[in-house]
Amino acid sequence: MSEVGDLLAGRYRLRRHVGTGAMGIVWEAADERLGRTVAVKQLLIQPGLDAAGAEEARQRAMREGRIAARLHHPNAIAVHDVAEDAGLPLLVMEFFPARTLADVLAREGALSPAAAARVGTQVASALAAAHRAGIVHRDVKPANVLIGEDGTAKLADFGISHAGGDISVTRAGVVAGTPAYLAPEVARGQQPSTASDMYSLGATVYAAVEGSPPFGDDETNPLGVLHRVAAGVVAPPSRAGALTPLLLGMLADDPRLRPTAEQARESMRAIASGQAPDLDHTQPIPAVPGPPTQAVSRANAGGTRLDMSPAAGHEPARRRTKPWTYAAAAVGAALLVTILLVLTNGDEAPPNAGAQQPTTTAPTSTTRTLTPAEMEAVVADFYAQLPDNPDAAWAHLGPELRAEGRDDFDARWARVKQVTVVSAPRSTGDDTVHVGVEFAMRGGATITEFHQFELMVLDNAVVIGTDTLLHRQRSAPPESDKDEDNKDEKKGKGETDKKGEDDKKGEDN
Repeated sequence: MSEVGDLLAGRYRLRRHVGTGAMGIVWEAADERLGRTVAVKQLLIQPGLDAAGAEEARQRAMREGRIAARLHHPNAIAVHDVAEDAGLPLLVMEFFPARTLADVLAREGALSPAAAARVGTQVASALAAAHRAGIVHRDVKPANVLIGEDGTAKLADFGISHAGGDISVTRAGVVAGTPAYLAPEVARGQQPSTASDMYSLGATVYAAVEGSPPFGDDETNPLGVLHRVAAGVVAPPSRAGALTPLLLGMLADDPRLRPTAEQARESMRAIASGQAPDLDHTQPIPAVPGPPTQAVSRANAGGTRLDMSPAAGHEPARRRTKPWTYAAAAVGAALLVTILLVLTNGDEAPPNAGAQQPTTTAPTSTTRTLTPAEMEAVVADFYAQLPDNPDAAWAHLGPELRAEGRDDFDARWARVKQVTVVSAPRSTGDDTVHVGVEFAMRGGATITEFHQFELMVLDNAVVIGTDTLLHRQRSAPPESDKDEDNKDEKKGKGETDKKGEDDKKGEDN
């Protein structure tokens, strides 16, 4: 082991030992060539690796260190150099006097939602730059977030964790690292991705406001934590306030339902400043297919709800990725706000849209403990009936969701060609269930949505009381589908025109 005063790689003079972790030893050092203070990390080869495995780890560390050196961002610890000393890789990095977020939480306790959002905004900004550069961090966690005295946050160890095997399964089949911050797909053996980074960031911010990560951090039983992570069932945060909808999205089991780093950054930036998330990134999304919809004010609402059909699709601007959306803005307590949105089709609206009144006989609501299995079964069967059996689906709805009227419900689901559950219903609370669904629209578009349902007992039956749309992504139909649609339209128009001409000839004769 190196000591204070040693000269590494003929250039870096060790001044003091900063810390030791599973990945290696970190030193404060002097770069004698450029006359600056740097941090030097000596990567350690995991014990038990044979010569081939050790060489593979060394080469991977060198390669990924070079990749990380491409990133230059004020909220990321810069990698200045990749070198070797005594056959072991050295990473030479920016020296940033700071405490880790893990240290801050251990000594000072959980952060307020605004303070956590300030840290999260900076880390998300660093991840956004990394992802644009093709770099996946693979090890976002509080111990890798450095907090300076002025509140500046920097993400450390870019590209290094995977190189050292920190979150991968080794050839011996041993899982190393910190399972509490892994994405479920990584815990199940899949390769880390940018979406995995977003999950880990969500778990990090969750830990910052709740005091512990979503699945706990039992260092004495890491395999137990890993098992819970792989199951992907997250308990909603109780102290996150305005961060709640965003965190639920970042911690979605399905990677496709998570926001990008840019979207998470903008949402947290707004929350950190005490504002509702920017509408450009967090628009309440109408939960119906078809033309643009109009929000109805609370004064005229008679309750808060979301329609049970897929959201209307606004076409994204050209060359701009349509943002993920979060359907709830915070209102003090850590509760998701269900947003009342009803379809307005303009001149094409059905004559009786929204006119149907609920029954005058009030159903009886019962308070009893709901089991996860029965709640999940109701949500699963609701989507299993659609779009072909709306009668059976309608039977699963409570009074608030039925208040929209059966005509509107049928009309909206008539626009859906196929329903596929992409993230199975899972209980997330005493009366809530999360589910991810993909809708193939008859117009050719595909809509993917992530919902939270609140269930209730009504006349001894479990029904869906409210629906909160957490995230939505819409993909336009392929050009080939559009061409076919255009051909069909032209063909239909041509046949109509021809029939009109034939009718006119008949009249003349």
